[in-house]
Amino acid sequence: MNTKVSIAGVEFKNPVITASGTFGFGTEYEKFYDISVLGGICTKGVTREKRNGNPSPRIAETPSGMLNAVGLQNPGVDRFVEEDMPFLEKKNLVTIVNIAGSCEDDYLYVAERVNETNAQMVEMNISCPNVKAGGMAFGIKPESVFKITQQVRKVCKKPLIVKLSPNVSDITENARAAQDGGADAVSLINTLTGMAIDRFARKPVLANVTGGLSGPCVKPIALRMVSQVYNSIEIPIIGLGGIMTAADVLEFMIAGATAVQVGSANIFDPMAAFNIVNELTKEMECCKISDVNEIIGSLILP
Repeated sequence: MNTKVSIAGVEFKNPVITASGTFGFGTEYEKFYDISVLGGICTKGVTREKRNGNPSPRIAETPSGMLNAVGLQNPGVDRFVEEDMPFLEKKNLVTIVNIAGSCEDDYLYVAERVNETNAQMVEMNISCPNVKAGGMAFGIKPESVFKITQQVRKVCKKPLIVKLSPNVSDITENARAAQDGGADAVSLINTLTGMAIDRFARKPVLANVTGGLSGPCVKPIALRMVSQVYNSIEIPIIGLGGIMTAADVLEFMIAGATAVQVGSANIFDPMAAFNIVNELTKEMECCKISDVNEIIGSLILP
């Protein structure tokens, strides 16, 4: 059975990638299994300067999911390049570096630093607030998606993935804006904005008040958006949102994803991505699939 997929000329041994913010820089999970079994790893978000993240509490469990307001805690791109990339460069898997920033210059600086590494791809998180635009996230309006993608594309020497926010009126418009700006692929969906309330204290559970909702509860929304975007653009899609099993992987690929990212499942179970990889061929056999590429976008609509 063939599980290999290709995105922007980069080949993955299987379509299972770990999602940004749920797998650290890989070393944290290496104690559980050899992460080289994965198709790829998307690092936690890397910014220009070190970030300590938001105050605690910044994680809250919800029915069939979780809220997080970690706040892009990371050591900064310079330290990442010097201390964390050497480990990933030794692993036999595709390394995707997730980059983030508070202004356009931040993104450009981080992208240029990542150019110096052996990472195969860059994923751009555009759900960050743009401090020069009154705090509105880069990924809210199609025009801002186009602009930041176009500018980063000029300096990024690696295939560029744009990670799309679902907190918009029409995600297909932003997907087209990313494509027009020069993106090689898009990934979706990022987390949905949510809140948890402590009924006894009558206060938000999270210190940041709101956080990003992820986990199985968002899967139906993610599948719908992947299908919509697949029918709106020509570049590949990496699907994510509530993937817990190999069956979920196949469903996202049928909806239009070429590969997937496993996120919250890694937090619920450190072996989740490993188990999904091992289950994939068995699930393919059950569905009479000999090549995962055959099913990409094969959804039969009424």
